[in-house]
Formats: sequence, C-alpha cells, structure tokens
Amino acid sequence: MSKVTKTIAAGLAATALTAIGATAETWDMPMAYSATNFHSATGAEFAACVTAGTGGALEIQTHPGGSLYAGAEIKRAIQTGQVNIGERLLSGHQNENALFGFDSVPFLATSFEASEKLFEAAKEPLTALLEEQNLHMLYSVPWPAQGLYFDREVNSLADMEGLKFRAYNAASARMAELAGMLPVQIEAAEISQAFATGVAQGMVSSGSTGYDRKVWESLSHFYSVDAWLPRNYVLVNLDAWNGLDEATQNVINGCSIVAEYAGDWRSIQYTEFTVGQLAANGMTTGPVNDDLAGELREIGATMTAEWLETAGDQGAALVDAFKAE
Repeated sequence: MSKVTKTIAAGLAATALTAIGATAETWDMPMAYSATNFHSATGAEFAACVTAGTGGALEIQTHPGGSLYAGAEIKRAIQTGQVNIGERLLSGHQNENALFGFDSVPFLATSFEASEKLFEAAKEPLTALLEEQNLHMLYSVPWPAQGLYFDREVNSLADMEGLKFRAYNAASARMAELAGMLPVQIEAAEISQAFATGVAQGMVSSGSTGYDRKVWESLSHFYSVDAWLPRNYVLVNLDAWNGLDEATQNVINGCSIVAEYAGDWRSIQYTEFTVGQLAANGMTTGPVNDDLAGELREIGATMTAEWLETAGDQGAALVDAFKAE
C-alpha cells in the first residue's frame, strides 16, 4: 500500500467513526481560472476527494472563473477567514514579499524538472512565510512554461514598443516595462474581453491560458520562450486548519498529494496539446528569432538582479540551493 493510500485510508477509518451524526461543514473554495482549466479540474477532484474521504463531514465546493472572488482577492479572503480555502497564484503578491515571486524569475527555472527543484528549495521558507500570514499550503502545481502572445508578428523589442501588455504579476509587468510596452493589470477571467476590445495587445502566459480563453479570436502569434513556470497554490486558513481533527487533516493531506501529482502530470501533458490547438486555430506558433531571444535574456538578467536585491540573503540562499548539484 502506497504512502498516499495509507494516509487516505487512515483518515477514512477514523472519520467513518465520527461522520454519522456529525454536523456537516461546507468550505467554499474560490478559484480564478475557468472550470475547464486543468488547475480548476484538479481542484474540483481534490474537493470531491475530501468530501468523499470525510464521509461528507467536510464538503468542499469549488467556485472557478473568479465567480466568488477575483484572483487578486482570493489570498486575502483566505487569510481573513472570509473563506477557509482557495487557490491563488502567489507571484501576484510579490509586492508583499519578494519570496512570493521566486517562481517568476525569468529564465531561472525553464523546465518542469527545474521548476520542481526550485519549488523544493523554496518550500521551507515559503511555508514559514505563509504561516506568518495565517495560511497553510496544501499543494502546488506549476503552469506550463510561459510564452509571448501578440496580435502581430514580433521580431525585436522595437516591434513591441508602446504595445499594451497584459500583466498578472510583478514579473510580467516589469518585463513589459523593460521591453518598452505598457503593462495593464488584467485578471484571467477578463482576458478574452480585454483582447477583443483592444485593452491589451499581448501577454506572457502559457499555451494553456491561450487555449482556455480562445485568444486566436483576437491574437495572431504565440512565441515559445520558456520564460518561467509560475505556480498555483491551494491554501487554507491556518486557524481553520488547526481547528480540524487529525483524521480530517490526514484525509486532506492525502487528497493534496494526489492532486499535486495529477496537476503536475496534466501540466506536462497539456503543454504540447494546447500549443498545438493554438496552431490548429490559425495562430502562428514557434520560437522567437535569435536576436529577440538575446534581447529577452538581457531583460531576464536585469530582472534577476532586481529580484535578488529585493529578496536579499533569503533569495540568494534559495537560488544557491537550487543551483547546487
């Protein structure tokens, strides 16, 4: 019997004894991305796992697409107990602490293997930081590597000058500024409308986001640059977590392990499929030319230095641990 199976089984055995006659509790789980997105699908399965595993004593109901709280509001809602659980892209809160942006340092971790290694290096300090903010991390899943979307062919930074660029965190906004573009903060649920109305003309994101939002209706080009692999995190209010009995925590932990594994697998498999779908729907896809790749690397070096300066010794230690053999 695997570690995951044992963890879930232990929780099931214990909760089965208390579920009958117990008062059922419902936790609402806000999520920023559409129900069809692989993160949301993984979250829905996690919620069902917890509900089943606790015999209905704890029911988790997901609310995808920013329907309960917009993406930028989710972390605060969990911290303050407005909801007990939710999913959030923590790099969107880099302004609070530089550590939240570790997964969006350009060209530091550009593959799934590297992303996992970087996450392992960051997990201990990140967990401690979250607990200081009354948050407990359950699991984390990376997005596919980020590429560049535009409504036109782009061969150099000069071609980007003055374009309105969708930003979703500090890294994407800074990249836009250094490339001479105008960053515009736009939540995932608003992407389609933003491009259709000309509020934005480009963005850095994965093939997954482009596919989910059918951006080929407004954009024409996707360039694979593997800038970074940002991560989504499922977080729970720490007070609420500490208020659960050990058996319920065991069920949630077991379901979290399964969800993280499933999410990782989906992210890897989804990469090729979604980029293929962008092309199938008429977009031009492929790598940037060598000149633009070099210009982007220079931007990445600037942003890395800026992040390390802000993150201080903790950031330097994290990068050193990641780069260590």
